[in-house]
Amino acid sequence: MAESAVSSPRTAQSPAGRLYFHPVPGVGRSDHLAGSTERAEAKSAMNRTTSNPSATGAGTGDWRLQVPESARGRIRTWLWSIAGMTFLVLIVGGITRLTQSGLSIVDWDPVMGVIPPLNEAQWQEAFDRYRQFPEYQQLRRGMTMGEFQFIFFWEWFHRVVARAIGVVFLVPFLFFWLRGHLTRAITVRALVLFGLGVAQGIMGWLMVASGLVDRPTVSHYRLAAHLSLAFVIFGYAVWLARELKTGETRVAVPVGARPIMRRGLAAVGVLFGLQVVWGAFVAGLKAGAYHNTFPLMEGRLVPPTLLFMEPTLVNFVQNPIAVQWVHRVLGTILGLAVLAFFFQVLRAGADVVSRRLNVALLGLMALQYVLGVLTLIYFVPVSLGVIHQAMAMVIFGVWVWWVHHVQKVAVEVRPTIQATTRAQVPA
Repeated sequence: MAESAVSSPRTAQSPAGRLYFHPVPGVGRSDHLAGSTERAEAKSAMNRTTSNPSATGAGTGDWRLQVPESARGRIRTWLWSIAGMTFLVLIVGGITRLTQSGLSIVDWDPVMGVIPPLNEAQWQEAFDRYRQFPEYQQLRRGMTMGEFQFIFFWEWFHRVVARAIGVVFLVPFLFFWLRGHLTRAITVRALVLFGLGVAQGIMGWLMVASGLVDRPTVSHYRLAAHLSLAFVIFGYAVWLARELKTGETRVAVPVGARPIMRRGLAAVGVLFGLQVVWGAFVAGLKAGAYHNTFPLMEGRLVPPTLLFMEPTLVNFVQNPIAVQWVHRVLGTILGLAVLAFFFQVLRAGADVVSRRLNVALLGLMALQYVLGVLTLIYFVPVSLGVIHQAMAMVIFGVWVWWVHHVQKVAVEVRPTIQATTRAQVPA
């Protein structure tokens, strides 16, 4: 999309010999003819960028404008539905994990698995099958049928909602394809999204299978991969939905503001990604059951059992105490990074949308930090644990939205500079 030059906010009068900035279109003194002309041209260029199809990409390879205009809105709704379903399955998955229901269904049947046991004989068969595996034999001997049905429901519901995402994807996809609304570019992107969903389903079963062998816990590495894929699917669906919103007016940001936001968002994104991974490690190793105090662990900032495993680096991915410590430290560093970034964006003079997203990111991150502490000190109740996990995806959605805004909507412009002395400025 063509970038246009627009001005940035006007500065106050300067002492003699300083440069004057008259960046607001139509604002300034009439004797600055050159500056007025440049402002008019900038405004005209911006108008062309937002109203002329050729300026925005039609006929120049913009894949979004090749999608029929009448279908764009429906396709965006479809993509938002996939993002919403992914968010829902994250919540149900959190309940499944926190109620220790994830190993209750010991078979993977993508088609017939959507039908639960329907009579007493089928329930007994499913229960007998469950009792052959380590979770029952090591942790749940003597479990009643009612208790089994409770954990079975949550794992079954989690799988059904996950499969429903496939239906939500495929039915509209076929409809749009048959109607000729899917260009090659959007088809490729949609198939990438579908491929991520398939990979997520496979990873989910591999994760469950890791807990059916000799110990009744799933691999925390596979859990981290499963959770990370959910975030990728959600983020990609949100990104594509934002991409197809083609009528947005480009907004101007001062020179230097865009690189600041790009670098800051990249740093926050890396820290956030690491925090999500270590959060999954905490969940998989049940590390939240240790040291339910904050900010100290065993009365210290660095607990004495932090590095009891050999080799030393293994502690940070396998020792539950060290994994929880890393999650605490990363969360604190992430919070401070977002706070520093917040003030950087304020000083940079970012656009209105970026300022709102800046406030949202800081507020949500502060709330998430408090939720994490409460989840820990109250010994990981299901309600707080699920809210904590869901809040992470909300934060990620805000981050994706902002990255897209900076990359695709914000236009960096230089102010009109006029060399003027005090003597030249009328009193």
